[in-house]
Amino acid sequence: MSKETIQISLTDRKGEVHQLEAPTDMNLNLMEVFKSYELPVEGTCGGMALCASCHCYITSKHSLQDPSDDEEDMLDQAFFVEDNSRLSCQIKISEDLDKLEVRLAPVD
Repeated sequence: MSKETIQISLTDRKGEVHQLEAPTDMNLNLMEVFKSYELPVEGTCGGMALCASCHCYITSKHSLQDPSDDEEDMLDQAFFVEDNSRLSCQIKISEDLDKLEVRLAPVD
């Protein structure tokens, strides 16, 4: 039986932890989930991997799909990039992301 929702833990730029619930059947990405909770993720390019305003760090041990060339190119231009950096707009919500832990990257 498939899960209809997953749990995501997001640490914002002030260090506050938010427990989020995300549906697995709406083809959403992580950035869209953050924005639906009105969290401070800009997503200026609308999820096209053309900015980096949704830059985040994956802090749990989840195995994610490798970043696309476009995502890697954008991260190469971003500030505060770490080994666990990703663009949240490029991470599709799926059942295997249940209990994902994420921290927003600083903006300046």
